[in-house]
Amino acid sequence: MSAERRFFGILLAILGTVFVWSAIHPHDRFTWILEVLPVLIGLPLLALTYRRFPFSQLAYGLLLVHAIILLIGGHYTYAEMPLFSWLRDINGWDRNYYDRLGHVAQGFVPAIVAREILLRTSPLQSGKWLFFLVVCVCLAISAAYEVLEWWVALASGSDAVAFLATQGDVWDTQWDMFLAMLGAIAALLLLSGWHDRSMHNLWVNR
Repeated sequence: MSAERRFFGILLAILGTVFVWSAIHPHDRFTWILEVLPVLIGLPLLALTYRRFPFSQLAYGLLLVHAIILLIGGHYTYAEMPLFSWLRDINGWDRNYYDRLGHVAQGFVPAIVAREILLRTSPLQSGKWLFFLVVCVCLAISAAYEVLEWWVALASGSDAVAFLATQGDVWDTQWDMFLAMLGAIAALLLLSGWHDRSMHNLWVNR
């Protein structure tokens, strides 16, 4: 078995295991469907585009981490994730902060995916403009997700409370987008060098 097939086999095994666990007796089935929908849409898209546009191993690894965060959030709902409820109780926090982690990931992971797409399909090179545009893309994704949550809430009423996960915070939407922006900035500052090496290895191996 090639190293590439072994890598994807491990990723799919992890994803499949977490998905099955997530689907067994979730806290709320409607919320579970809404939360895992990006995984159900994204995985086929990645499979269909793999031959024409394979991403770096770093990007695929981060996408797996993001998928796991979504699957855990879908299973428990973001306001009831047990570990973060325990942290809330022992630290006297005012809310379960797992949803905040999810929105940091919503900027952190798409930043690497957007960076790779822009570097490989446009004249852009590493620098200030790439940094700025990647952060803008991540903010746009976050804003679009907030609009989607709004539409779902309007369509389903009280059934969408767990999906919104505002936990009584009137500034929840603004916090979500702000944290996605911070996640994108952090990814670019911390991972750009690693990402460049991972893309280089992709080109060498193909």
